[in-house]
Amino acid sequence: MAARDQAMELLKACRVCPRKCGVDRTAGETGFCGMTDRLRVASAMPHFGEEAPLVGSAGSGTIFLSGCNLACIFCQNYDISHGRAGREITGAQMVELMLGLQDRGCHNVNFVTPTHFAPQLVDAIDAARSRGLHVPIVYNCGGYESVEMLRLLEGYVDIYMPDAKYWDSHVSEELSAAPGYPDAMRDALKEMQRQVGELRIDNGIASRGLLVRHLVLPGGLSGSMAIIDFLAREISPRTYVNVMDQYRPCHEAHRHPILRQHPDVDFVRELRRHARELGLRVD
Repeated sequence: MAARDQAMELLKACRVCPRKCGVDRTAGETGFCGMTDRLRVASAMPHFGEEAPLVGSAGSGTIFLSGCNLACIFCQNYDISHGRAGREITGAQMVELMLGLQDRGCHNVNFVTPTHFAPQLVDAIDAARSRGLHVPIVYNCGGYESVEMLRLLEGYVDIYMPDAKYWDSHVSEELSAAPGYPDAMRDALKEMQRQVGELRIDNGIASRGLLVRHLVLPGGLSGSMAIIDFLAREISPRTYVNVMDQYRPCHEAHRHPILRQHPDVDFVRELRRHARELGLRVD
């Protein structure tokens, strides 16, 4: 059975992500992400706020997908992920969005929060490539991925850009309603690394590989040092990692006493120094 057909089968008793909700999304049922099998898009545009190797001179061709398989109480895009803002589109319309971004000169097609729509995207990528899509595909996700689904994405995704959010399962349950997040994230990053390897940058533009994002949360909630050590020791000592210090209280973060704060700037500086000492490529 072709990868596309295997992927679509995962929607019938949904196990597209580690939650394995078991609902039949092809029959209009919804699980944790709130989405059926119909694609839903919030926006599509050249984006200049991503990492430099994705942006270049013409921008990253971002397609923001509605819904999410995480429920982060500090989400900065909560209107899209939690409120599911956007419009339903067909697979054919998704193909046109992808080709349109390429025609505008974007260096890649960057699917933002794609996890719960991964099977549909396999189908759309196949169709777009048959019509001349040639720029890299970026899978810009929260890190809460199913290895079963990731294996079906092999050959479809050129650049994996996952978050590595948490090291502690109790924290991931409290802040994102995802108690199994750390194990799922570690397994997912290993599979991504196996597929695409270290990030390759040609003339300043990323063409293939793994780019990890880590948002430093206040009060040590994200387990940052352990995540950095994991990347260096179990993924690759040359992993490209963006250590992000731009956390700010959003959505429902004000309800959490630690999340009302901001990350300690000295800790972020020390974290970046530690990552570089391990050999990681730090953005």
